[in-house]
Amino acid sequence: MKKQLILLVAIAICFVTTNFAQKGHYRISNGFGINGGITKFDMTTNNFVTKQGDGFLGGLLATVNLPHRWYHMSFGMQLSESNIEILGRPAIASTEEAFVEYKMFAAQIALLGHIKIIPDYVTIDLGPMLQYNSRLEFKNKAQEGYYINNYTNLSAEAITNISPFNLNGAVGASVGIKNLKIKAQYLYGFTNILKKLENQNLDTSGGDARFKGHQTMLVLGAIVLF
Repeated sequence: MKKQLILLVAIAICFVTTNFAQKGHYRISNGFGINGGITKFDMTTNNFVTKQGDGFLGGLLATVNLPHRWYHMSFGMQLSESNIEILGRPAIASTEEAFVEYKMFAAQIALLGHIKIIPDYVTIDLGPMLQYNSRLEFKNKAQEGYYINNYTNLSAEAITNISPFNLNGAVGASVGIKNLKIKAQYLYGFTNILKKLENQNLDTSGGDARFKGHQTMLVLGAIVLF
């Protein structure tokens, strides 16, 4: 996986440089960076009662600085592990409630524009992000037999096979010096991450048979640029 990430970033540098460098005689500077951070992950949905969970991410990016423009570009890939809790119960007829703990792994490819508020020091960052994610996995195997609230007979195991491909939008800000930035970022899922559940003949008695959910993520991290 690490070799694939490095190859992807190298291809991105070549692609972006070719596309921009031929349009003028400006000195365009390329670079690459390493980023990492902590996250807060959640899902906006009316189907379940959710609780925000912590996570982390890390990745590589290629940068293209355009001195004659009011922005510069970056292309990168990052890996993340996110946690989320969904309210359930240990048995179908149980009055006891407990949050079922899940985790999700994802690989995200982002193409971001960075608006130069103060060049080399402050930027506003925004752009699209393509995501491939895993199923929801149980953090506690003892909860595999639980049932999800808002439904009569929907098991916690039944909702794990969520949509694997999703499109997100990212917006945030980066502050720092030329080679070190602190970033805050908000990610919103444009696509329905629960859509795949509708094709699995689930027992949705007592609740809504249409599944709809959009992931959200807050990121606080740092970027080291070279």
